[in-house]
Amino acid sequence: MNAQTQFSGGFRNAPVDASHAFRAAMTVMARPGEIRDLIGAEPPAPLSIAAGTLLLTLCDPETRVHLSGEADTEAVRKWLTFHTGAPIVAAAEADFAVGRWDDLIPLNTYQIGTSEYPDRSATLIVECDALEQQGAALSGPGIRDVAHLSLPDIAVLQGNAALYPLGCDFFFTSGTQVAALPRSTQIRAEG
Repeated sequence: MNAQTQFSGGFRNAPVDASHAFRAAMTVMARPGEIRDLIGAEPPAPLSIAAGTLLLTLCDPETRVHLSGEADTEAVRKWLTFHTGAPIVAAAEADFAVGRWDDLIPLNTYQIGTSEYPDRSATLIVECDALEQQGAALSGPGIRDVAHLSLPDIAVLQGNAALYPLGCDFFFTSGTQVAALPRSTQIRAEG
């Protein structure tokens, strides 16, 4: 990896790009099932633009990140460290974890918070082939009636939701798109 690759790919106008990205991230977390565009970063492969933009927006030197599977490359490590200062850690210590679903499970590897501090849980950034507003039916806070989202494993995510107020939160990314699934969302299969 050359230095040009390591140093490039960050926000062009950091204050503006980060604020737009933060707003999009918080909007999808507040409205489960909604899909938004999320751009601003140009991370090294295999990270999607949306996943890289989330990492630049949400991470800093005190945010512990776990890179899983294909996402754990030297190029990604150096890029993330240069742009955010975030330490790369094992899954059990992570504030954020990024990778494909099969590389991120089992979920019991991650912090789920405690009864005193439920916010001390991991957020997983799941790289997907595509995001679609179909599949699992979602209900709960931020959803008027019902929303739909293509999810990688409904049963596992239902188990995570059953832990509420504990459990992990999720961002799903594909290309320049992002959707979210907070642990407070109820999930049912539609068949």
